[in-house]
Amino acid sequence: MRGFYIGRYQPFHNGHRHMVEEIAADVDELVLGIGSAGDSHTTRNPFTAGERVMMVTKAVEGLDVTTYVVPIEDLDRNSVWVGHVQSMTPRFDVAYSNNPLVVRLFEEAGVEVRGSPMFRRDVLEGTELRERMIHGRDWQELVPETVVDVIEEIDGVERIRRIAETDANAEPPSDA
Repeated sequence: MRGFYIGRYQPFHNGHRHMVEEIAADVDELVLGIGSAGDSHTTRNPFTAGERVMMVTKAVEGLDVTTYVVPIEDLDRNSVWVGHVQSMTPRFDVAYSNNPLVVRLFEEAGVEVRGSPMFRRDVLEGTELRERMIHGRDWQELVPETVVDVIEEIDGVERIRRIAETDANAEPPSDA
């Protein structure tokens, strides 16, 4: 059986890793969708799809499940989103999500959906991680070591700090 799990993975953290481990116990193969693949270089989505593919691929190495990491761009039309996902990925039998909208869309499309208990959601959340990076607080303990390596390789902390600084100090555009 092949499962599907989508996330923005901005960045991929230990909560995602825990969810992948739980799913791996259920399936033979796992498709990991990189959501909002077209977004990058913002405080909400600082990393590119390619950088997130590296993070996810390295973070799931060694798991006893075949994985496929597939970038999926936003469609902004919820009624056809599942078909878009299915057109971009290998066929899958079950989708895993705790996001109410994602669950609803897959169910309406006739796809079985399974949830999983959240793991340390109080700190294992992308916004918290990005805030820690911006403010120089410890974030490395919340992500797999391989993800730390990717973020250091791309100078990701400096990028997100610069983006946050630009966002906070940006002047409104001139109409002149």
